[in-house]
Amino acid sequence: MSTARHLPDPTEAASASSPRWTGDEVAVLAAVLAAAPSVHNSQPWSLRLAGRTATVFERAEVSLPQHDPTGRDRLISCGAAVANLRLAVRELGWTAPWRQFPDAAAPGAVARVEAGERSAPTETETAEYRAIARRRSHRGPFADKPVAPALLRTLLDTAADVRVPGVVAHTLGGDDHTHLARVLSHSALVLRDDRAYQRELAAWRGAAGIATGDASWSLPWAGLVDRATPVPDDAVLAERLAGESYLLVGTTGDGRGDHLRAGMLTQRLWLAAVAAGLACSIMTQPLHVPEARAGLIERLRLAGYPQVLLRLGYAARPPRPPRAGR
Repeated sequence: MSTARHLPDPTEAASASSPRWTGDEVAVLAAVLAAAPSVHNSQPWSLRLAGRTATVFERAEVSLPQHDPTGRDRLISCGAAVANLRLAVRELGWTAPWRQFPDAAAPGAVARVEAGERSAPTETETAEYRAIARRRSHRGPFADKPVAPALLRTLLDTAADVRVPGVVAHTLGGDDHTHLARVLSHSALVLRDDRAYQRELAAWRGAAGIATGDASWSLPWAGLVDRATPVPDDAVLAERLAGESYLLVGTTGDGRGDHLRAGMLTQRLWLAAVAAGLACSIMTQPLHVPEARAGLIERLRLAGYPQVLLRLGYAARPPRPPRAGR
């Protein structure tokens, strides 16, 4: 990679035993939050440090009323930031107990992480922490090299080890691609014809410097659908999807806490995949079309609610510099 996000070396900050965060620790925590993925690169969070705690606040004023009318993606983004924060605290050499919505008097506080007891990070945690700097969204096609089933199982084992309550992940395979193709194509057609949605998307793309008509935005690789996005028929799309690997992150409930925790698990899966040499991107946009989401639940016989689709494979070309947005 020609350029990479620089994260401070936690070993330089880990020797302190002060009851407050040191300056070096603050730099580590701020850096990992800045590197977290967020919907449309909006970074809808703020961080408040006190004593040995770090509290993530949701910035409700960061609103995407067409893409994210209920704020679900905003909470998923905050969950990704919390996952990065906990990994940083672990890499600093502390346990990282956390609570969601920790202060009833501060409704904007979505999670509080503290530096608990001294405890060295595991090799897995260190690998994922280091992957924060390399993580980016790969929206283009993948190389013609399948992801080994054993590696996918390892990623699912990572999800089990993280133990985020009420959140599960599983692979899609077989007939799942046919069902997913129907959902993606229906969502694409609905959103492509939604003028209010397209105005909001065009404003973001202009701010992000993404040109209209970029071939990499053709389904299934985009996840985002603009007015020029080609939408293949279901059979063609299903064939393309079958050539990629997908993980589905779902929750048993569909409340704010579920969305926050879904973001936490998604980010840990993403970082584990990057640490294993994979390229990834996530899709939530199709799941904002109610009938498409309901259809996915029915066709895949899901016990809960799908929140995030994580597509992964081997990059077909050298990646561009990383960015915080997904």
